[in-house]
Amino acid sequence: MPNTPNIRFKGYSDDWEQRKLENLGEIVTGSTPSTSKEEYYSEDGIPWVTPTDISENIVYDTPRKLSKEGQKVGRVVPKDTILVTCIASIGKNTMLGTTGSFNQQINGLVPDFDKYNPYFLFTESALWSEKMKKQAAAGTMQIVNKTEFSELDTMVPKLEEQEKIGTYFRNLDNLITLHQRKCDETKELKKYMLQKMFPKNGEKKPEIRFSGFTDDWEQRKLIEYLEVSKEKNKDEVYNKDDVLSVSGDYGIVNQIEFQGRSFAGASVANYGVVETGDVVYTKSPLKSNPYGIIKTNKGKTGIVSTLYAVYKPLENTHPEFVQIYFEQDARMNNYMHPLVNKGAKNDMKVSDENALKGDVIFPKKEEQIKISEFFSSLDNLITLHQRKCDILKETKKYMLQNMFPQKG
Repeated sequence: MPNTPNIRFKGYSDDWEQRKLENLGEIVTGSTPSTSKEEYYSEDGIPWVTPTDISENIVYDTPRKLSKEGQKVGRVVPKDTILVTCIASIGKNTMLGTTGSFNQQINGLVPDFDKYNPYFLFTESALWSEKMKKQAAAGTMQIVNKTEFSELDTMVPKLEEQEKIGTYFRNLDNLITLHQRKCDETKELKKYMLQKMFPKNGEKKPEIRFSGFTDDWEQRKLIEYLEVSKEKNKDEVYNKDDVLSVSGDYGIVNQIEFQGRSFAGASVANYGVVETGDVVYTKSPLKSNPYGIIKTNKGKTGIVSTLYAVYKPLENTHPEFVQIYFEQDARMNNYMHPLVNKGAKNDMKVSDENALKGDVIFPKKEEQIKISEFFSSLDNLITLHQRKCDILKETKKYMLQNMFPQKG
């Protein structure tokens, strides 16, 4: 097997050398100072890492911290120590961003900083993790002890090349974190606006609205905004390639493109036709929506099974607003709960027409359009950052396979 990676920076050609982890620095197993002794823990202490605290590349803070007294009995290690879980959730890895400590489910590597670049080793620890998972799976107990961890083989180049690789992956990880944070922040903004841009119960105006809109919103039955579509695929203009599904996260999607296959029966002649702008109610329970969900078709025309109700928007309705109105789980659940009877198989006993007989509070169409455009821009931002994040993660995965020798 090769002693050099497939991809490396210009000017480097030397073989990498195989080392055991114990040759890279000091191996330390964590500990848990007695939790019954309050003096061991303090809000202004140093981070004390458990496996549940490992979610970021670098840990700077933890819910529980060791006080000065706790540090006397715990394992204290310096900044840039690499941590890898060795029991239960084996192979979760992170690096300390400050002086810290950790529990006995984690083994730490304190690098020899004169010879090894910490971020290079942290990046490479993803490869150690894969070995540890295989090693644990082969044994009778899901554990990689300190000795086994110490004797893991890895490959390292000279320090200068380590630093180049470490800097590259640090920048890549920072970009992933940036886009993931922006994605999460935009999701939180959307969640906030779904509360503030719609009237509270018993009120007729939202707390936040666009300039120029002052009229009260009107409480009416949903049937005054939508009507049941009777259009069926009786001439079989559409086939199994055109079958649509309704996703809580992604809205109305093509079944084959989204799920990899069609779940349609032998004939799709009785399926309902869903045109662009039609509204669909799925009579299937989801974890957050036990009475189903309502989504608007923003894509091309397709068909849905009889498990779905299909509606046409009336002249006073902007179809995308209907989806936004019901995107807040509580609003959707509170609307549909009184209208639905659940069958023995947890199926929805509600007719297409009766599902429209609940109360909603909508503004005039012009304001519906304005609100829809705002939320569409938020969704586009979320999609953009998530897509960039996913591309960067795929790039990192590829580079991990090609910038490190697949030996040791």
